[in-house]
Amino acid sequence: MEHGRSSFTVTFQSPFWVGLAERWGEEGYQAARVVFGPEPTDPQVYQWLEREWCQLPFTAPAAGESPKPDSVSPKRRQREAPRALSRTSTQSQAALSRQREADGLARQTRRRDEKREAEEQKFRLRQEKKREKKRGH
Repeated sequence: MEHGRSSFTVTFQSPFWVGLAERWGEEGYQAARVVFGPEPTDPQVYQWLEREWCQLPFTAPAAGESPKPDSVSPKRRQREAPRALSRTSTQSQAALSRQREADGLARQTRRRDEKREAEEQKFRLRQEKKREKKRGH
């Protein structure tokens, strides 16, 4: 049985600090983006993750392979950390844009239905007024 992997990266995207959560599991790759605002400290990030990880709005699962854990020395990993922060994951960007498009389509559909319902309500009121006038009351 394969266990899932998760990562959380905090970066500065002008003018806010943004957290990018990624997870790979049996169902596929998922990503979520969170805006922090001012720079969070490490303890604040850890506390926030403990509290909010379960409620993050992850994207729908997409096909994607989990990155293989490298057996890299800690010093090399420390040197590579700034480079890893400078580049953003195109896979996460694609997943987040798909989620944004899906949310936009759902919002359009909901607004269209609400507008249609309001127009039908107006029509019913007009018809009722017509009937009342015709009755002579």
